Amino acid sequence: MDRAALADFLRRRREALRPEDVALPPGTRRRTQGLRREEVASLAVMSTDYYTRLEQQRGPQPSAHMLASLARALRLTTDERDYLHRIAGHNAPLSLSASPHVAPALLRVLDRLHDTPALVLTDLGETLVQNAMAVALFGDASRHTGLARSGIYRWFTDPAERSVYPEADRERQSRAQVANLRAAHGLRGPQSQAGRLVRALEKESAEFAEVWARHEVARRFEDHKTLIHPEVGAIELDCQALFTEDQSQTLLVLTAPPRTEGYEKLRLLAALGLNRFPPTERQDSAQAPARHEG
Repeated sequence: MDRAALADFLRRRREALRPEDVALPPGTRRRTQGLRREEVASLAVMSTDYYTRLEQQRGPQPSAHMLASLARALRLTTDERDYLHRIAGHNAPLSLSASPHVAPALLRVLDRLHDTPALVLTDLGETLVQNAMAVALFGDASRHTGLARSGIYRWFTDPAERSVYPEADRERQSRAQVANLRAAHGLRGPQSQAGRLVRALEKESAEFAEVWARHEVARRFEDHKTLIHPEVGAIELDCQALFTEDQSQTLLVLTAPPRTEGYEKLRLLAALGLNRFPPTERQDSAQAPARHEG
């Protein structure tokens, strides 16, 4: 671990950002160049004292989880993320792993989406980060660990996961989940996390084994879908998917046309979310999923 290089790199990256770069209000009487230390700490879901000690060359060696959170908070590119890991005494994450590092281009878009559900997924269906509206719609994905971090795994092993879709749509959703996993498996290979996911599901779900045997391959997300929320009921939404160049991450944005029933239900969902999650808790819920690594 190169403490001096780590401290200098963190400080310079912090000073290079502006509040609007990370969807924070600019505020008044700002004396600090770039972001404040407490702002970076909040974005990275860590204490200000912990982050300050890193910048002052006094902190312990950060874990890979902490580095992933810092890379996301500082909006690092992949090359910068890899450099951060190396100067902190870790190997850089493998480029074909289900990395918790959110692609900066997707994160910049997500930062600006406040009034509609949006989330970033890996090609294994793992939620890396979700905004407050997505938490209100789907729940907080950060509570899942192990194989259950994958929405594909939960779809075939946890009946509660299916309650968000009407019964008539569930067979189609099963095929879409498997087709997405087949594409990831073909890219990553049988010894990857995708392979482990397939082997586990073949043992645990007869339905998965049957659909897997069809050998359907696709990056498939329905353009229009109906989702069921326990408090506001059925919501008709349009779904837009934005992929990274290597197809490893996807930004999903769910919207409804103005003056439709779906639009009004999203407004109601926003009000319910504000009441359910206090401001600090909503921020943690939106950021925390990216702390969990493969």
